[in-house]
Amino acid sequence: MKVLSLKQPYADLIKNKIKMIETRSWSTKYRGELYIHTSKTKINYKELRNKAVLNFINVNKCEYGAIILKCKLVDCILMTEEFINEIKQNKNEYLCGYYEIGRYAWLLSDIEIIKPIYVNGKLGIWNYNG
Repeated sequence: MKVLSLKQPYADLIKNKIKMIETRSWSTKYRGELYIHTSKTKINYKELRNKAVLNFINVNKCEYGAIILKCKLVDCILMTEEFINEIKQNKNEYLCGYYEIGRYAWLLSDIEIIKPIYVNGKLGIWNYNG
């Protein structure tokens, strides 16, 4: 199964269906089922682009170092000014990502919470065969 590691609180924002777009600096041709893994790095509040996202989750219940959900990656869209303006209409989604022309929006669907699978993460999209 393909896996993408994210720092918290972003993985929990997807788990709670607040964030349905993962924003990245790189594109992928992959489409299909995808596990979301939480990195072991604890939340660094000073690094958060938008601290308002903390209103959407309980930081004391965040998992670290585990695959916590399964979803589908349905598309990867190059961000344009028009796309970003459209996303701004959904204030919560916009607050939860890094929207800038030239970056990529990974559209997720079918979020399914799973029993945590504790495993070391990797950069990029990686394979889990457990």
